[in-house]
Amino acid sequence: MGASGFVGSHVTRQLVERGDQVRVWIRESSSTVGFDDLDVERHHGDLDDLAALRTAMKGVDTVFYCIVDARAWLRDPAPLYATNVEALRSVLDVAVEVGVPRFVFCSSVVTIAVAESGLADETMPHNWRHLGGAYIDSRIQAEELVLRQHREHGLPAIVLNVGTTYGPRDHGPTPHGKLVRAAARGKVPAYVKGVSMEVVGIEDAARAFLLAEEHGRPGERYIISERYLPIKDLFDIAAAEGHAKPPGIGIPLPVMRVIGVVGGATSRLLRKDTVVTSTSVRLMHIQTALDHGKATREFGWEPAPIEDSIRAGVRWFLDGQAERP
Repeated sequence: MGASGFVGSHVTRQLVERGDQVRVWIRESSSTVGFDDLDVERHHGDLDDLAALRTAMKGVDTVFYCIVDARAWLRDPAPLYATNVEALRSVLDVAVEVGVPRFVFCSSVVTIAVAESGLADETMPHNWRHLGGAYIDSRIQAEELVLRQHREHGLPAIVLNVGTTYGPRDHGPTPHGKLVRAAARGKVPAYVKGVSMEVVGIEDAARAFLLAEEHGRPGERYIISERYLPIKDLFDIAAAEGHAKPPGIGIPLPVMRVIGVVGGATSRLLRKDTVVTSTSVRLMHIQTALDHGKATREFGWEPAPIEDSIRAGVRWFLDGQAERP
């Protein structure tokens, strides 16, 4: 479910390459470019179509759920809750009803706590929900729904907390993929100082889903992220691979916070969504480094250095294989 997205399309591809019979669930309007070359069974429908969901989920060994609305900048949070929480609730109810043998859920590193020192891991209770806005709250609610269905109804659900993904076949492209593409073309003149993020190669992230299906423990969460990477390093890697000039101007965080305040005020005044707000600026720097050791210990997940995936993504973009606006 969610095969049209970046993560979902890569999970679909790896399942087909493994030799599985794969059934994908997509809307009639969804892009299929990410899996058009694959032999898959297609089911169409909306997430509130319970009869269609029952048909799609009957007889499967595993449901891989990769649907998310990640537009953290929306002024109206209703779409975030509609997709990330309420639609998921219906899917989980049907999964329990039909007795799905395995449910692997794509969550996010944003549901992991911030550590005061050292690395944060899956055991720490979330401690910054009040600072993250509607997007973070919707992702936490979604994860809570999945784990509650496991506890109360026995759904064999496994939660993967996935970092920001980079690599080839980013057909959308994703917002973070657009930044890599721009940096590879020398079109990112500045970066925000002090900003780092948890990142992972898209193919490593997808492989974690297959490993979790085989070896993950129901009711458990697993961090799927290779490292905590400064945004400046990300841009430098992309620029070097594209033989472009890296960003040379570092914007201090206090300045970025002011820009966020202005962006939010402008958005409210014009009644138009803008990506840069006080909340989105806060999300740039609030998280701390994570420990993915649990995934390594329990199902042998060993991610490659993120540099490899960033470079592969740049080559894919610059080779003209990506859809371009």
